[in-house]
Amino acid sequence: MKKICSQIVFLFFLSFLFSCSPEQQTEPGKLNLANMFQPVLQTGKFIDPDWFIWGGSLVKSNDDGKYHMYYSRWPQKLGMSAWVTHSEIAHAVSDSPLGPFEFADVALPFRGREYWDGAVTHNPTIHFFNGKYYLYYMGTTGDPEAESQRWEHRNRQQIGVAVAENPGGPWKRFDTPLISVSPDSTAHDALMVSNPSVTQMPDGKYLMVYKAAAKKLPKPMSGPVVHLTATADNPEGPFVKQMKPIFTDGEAEFPAEDPYVWFAGNCYYAIVKDMHGAFTDAGRSLVLFYSANGMDWKLAEHPLVSKLEINWENDTLQKVMALERPQLLIENGKPTALLCAVNEIREHSFNLQIPLLTK
Repeated sequence: MKKICSQIVFLFFLSFLFSCSPEQQTEPGKLNLANMFQPVLQTGKFIDPDWFIWGGSLVKSNDDGKYHMYYSRWPQKLGMSAWVTHSEIAHAVSDSPLGPFEFADVALPFRGREYWDGAVTHNPTIHFFNGKYYLYYMGTTGDPEAESQRWEHRNRQQIGVAVAENPGGPWKRFDTPLISVSPDSTAHDALMVSNPSVTQMPDGKYLMVYKAAAKKLPKPMSGPVVHLTATADNPEGPFVKQMKPIFTDGEAEFPAEDPYVWFAGNCYYAIVKDMHGAFTDAGRSLVLFYSANGMDWKLAEHPLVSKLEINWENDTLQKVMALERPQLLIENGKPTALLCAVNEIREHSFNLQIPLLTK
C-alpha cells in the first residue's frame, strides 16, 4: 500500500511539474524572453495606409474564440506627432493572434472636450478579469486653440479604464479618471500620468505600473519622467499609489517607458523600453526587469529582449527606427505572442505580432 501511495505522489509531482509554464519552471529573474522569439509572419504586420497604428494589445474571447486587438490610431495625413492630439482607441479582430487582423470599430472615440478623456484615448492594454473585459488607457483633453496643442494635451494626460461584458462592447467609460495627478506640487506625478500596465497579484489584488511626470524641470516638458506603482482590491479601483520610482538608472531624467507587467508564477516581470541604453549596451531597445513583490525591481539575468529589429519569416532582418509599446498575449499561463508598435520611418507606423516559442 505504501508503494502504491508513493507512486501516486510521484506521478502527481510529475504531472504538476510538466503542467507548469516555462516561467514557473524558471527561477525568479532568469526568464530568457529573447530566446522565445520566432520569425514574424507577414500576416503579423497590421498596417493601414490612411492611419498611424500604434501599441496593440490582444485578448482571446471566451465567447467567439477570436482574437481581439485594441490599438491607438490617428490620421496619417496629420503626421506622427498628432498622436497626442488626435489618437483614438480602435478594435480589430482575427482568427489567429498572428493575423491578419481586420478593423471592426472604434472602441473609445472622441466624446467631447468637456470630459477628461474626451479628445484623446491612447496606449490601451486589455485584460479579462472576473468575467469582464477591462480596457486600461491614457486619456486627455485640451483647448484646440491653444498656442501649443501638443503640450496642452500632453500635460493633461490621466489614466482610465473602460469596462465591457463583450469584447465588441459597449464600453462603459467613467467621468473621472482611475489615476490622476497628485495634488502635492512636489510629487513624482504632479504634472501628468499615463501608460498604465495592470496584472492580477497572487493574493487577488491588482497591481498597476504607470508613467508619471513631475513639475521639477523646466516647462513645457517638465519632469523628471518616472514610473510608479499602485494597488487595488478591484480592477476598477480605487488604486492606492506607492510613490517610489522604479526602472531608474540613478542619473537619467527619462530612462524608461512603456512597461508591460505580468506575474509569472514565482515573480513579476516587466518588459520596458530602454530610452537610451541605460540598462544594457544595446542602446535603445526592449529590456526585462523582475520583482518579487511588484514594488522593488531589478534587471533580469537576461535583460535584453530585443534590439530595434525584426526577424521576418523569409530570414530577412529589418532594422527599424522604433520598437515600442510591448504587450504580451498570455494563454494558459504562457506568453504566446509579443505585440509591439513599429516605426520604419516617421511618416508611418504599424503594429507587429511576434510569435513566441511555448514549449
